[in-house]
Amino acid sequence: MSTTALPARRAPDSFAIVLMIGLCAIWGLQQVAIKSTNAALPPLFQAGLRSAIAAVLVWGWARSRGTPLFRDDGTLAAGLFAGVLFAGEFVCIFLGLTLTSASRMAVFLYTAPCFTALGLHWFVDGERMRRIQWVGIFAAFAGMTLAFADGFLHGPPAQGSTLRGVAGDALGVLAGVAWAATTVVVRATRLAQSSASKTLFYQLTVSAVVLLALALGLGQARVEAVTPLAVMSLAYQAVVVAFVSYLVWFWLLTRYSASRLSVFSFLTPLFGVTFGVLLLGESFSLRFLMAAMLVLTGIALVNAPAKRVAD
Repeated sequence: MSTTALPARRAPDSFAIVLMIGLCAIWGLQQVAIKSTNAALPPLFQAGLRSAIAAVLVWGWARSRGTPLFRDDGTLAAGLFAGVLFAGEFVCIFLGLTLTSASRMAVFLYTAPCFTALGLHWFVDGERMRRIQWVGIFAAFAGMTLAFADGFLHGPPAQGSTLRGVAGDALGVLAGVAWAATTVVVRATRLAQSSASKTLFYQLTVSAVVLLALALGLGQARVEAVTPLAVMSLAYQAVVVAFVSYLVWFWLLTRYSASRLSVFSFLTPLFGVTFGVLLLGESFSLRFLMAAMLVLTGIALVNAPAKRVAD
């Protein structure tokens, strides 16, 4: 992928910051919703249904607003690639949550901003980071590392197996890499000039096909039980997360610096662990509070305004 010159996006203002905090809370609850539904819907089938429902919603939204989704604008190859990456991310998330806890998955998934910032730094003009911002990235990454150590020392291995727990954690990191790669593709290709609806429609449609095909091939295309919790969880994932929150996320990417927005997602594991404590009874410790402080410090540094040069 070659370096692409694109108009510089501005730093997040107060409106973008409030939106990002709301998105982080929504995404933090997502891990709990997925894990609580795995017993009723096999993970890949659940992920495929989620994408398929959200794709239909995005199509309806775009149609109501007169936004063209099928016009030939040179984004097909990039859109398909982004969709495959998106599918890979959710294969890792949904399978990983059968092996590790929701809190640990939230922590490892949100290594994504580190990979995003690195990818944008190399492939997208206008996303270069200043020294103080890199200090922020490293501070936030240190917080993530501390959070990992806390989870490893205090959280019992998933289903009694250390190897299974490590495999689940590794899938969380791979999901973070796939998410970061998707963001870079969106910013470094013609998708950067496409509408948020079309960008999201590519990812949801391709991922629905890939995930449902995998579920069918692996014998997961079945419903174990229909429960109110499973229905509510699937509705939350499809409507609130995959439709509303992603549409807002891609809209933000068209207007603000992606590297600065991505660092806000370090808040998501904080929400994720909090929801895990409140809803699933997972552990919470002083070590995690220290990790949270490092993460918040990193966010503040990455979003520090540039100094004005005197005339």
